[in-house]
Amino acid sequence: MQQAENGGEEEATVDVQFTDLPNALIACKVPEDLFNEGSLKASFEALFRSFDPEVQFQYFRSFRRVRISFSDALAAAEARLRLHKTDFNGKEMRLYFAQSVHIGIGWEQSQDATPVINYDLLCAISKLGPGDKYELHTATPTTPSVVVHVCEDERGDSSAPDDSDQDDKPRPSRPKIIQTRRPDYSPGVKQ
Repeated sequence: MQQAENGGEEEATVDVQFTDLPNALIACKVPEDLFNEGSLKASFEALFRSFDPEVQFQYFRSFRRVRISFSDALAAAEARLRLHKTDFNGKEMRLYFAQSVHIGIGWEQSQDATPVINYDLLCAISKLGPGDKYELHTATPTTPSVVVHVCEDERGDSSAPDDSDQDDKPRPSRPKIIQTRRPDYSPGVKQ
């Protein structure tokens, strides 16, 4: 703060950096008619155009707010100083500085983890024959066991092509896994 003397009186001047201030205001609790009537909207915008002819408006009807963006922070500060808590169409107009949010600076999407392939499980399942089972997880007092069963084939045909060309003895045919039938639909609560 700098001080100067003029004829015995002290006058204080403040050195403010207006580049640190936001260049937008938010008008809160504006009259509902502002969103419907063109003439009311024009008179509202005229209040702010006197501070900056290039001012821009964004209307948020559901929040009953208007964002007023000025070309510089000095015009926004002056408009707030003169118009905050003034009457507009029978309502007290409240103006607040809009905070700027910077999203995405330095942000990078994380890399997806490499999927875990359990080769022991794949090997055990590939060796299962019809009617065999493989226990994935042993039961505990609080959890059930998880067991893979290979179903018997009712028709006797194979679901996979026979890849026994290189072996002298044929491999047992693999049964086809039949999809579990969806339970019958029973209507719940009627609306």
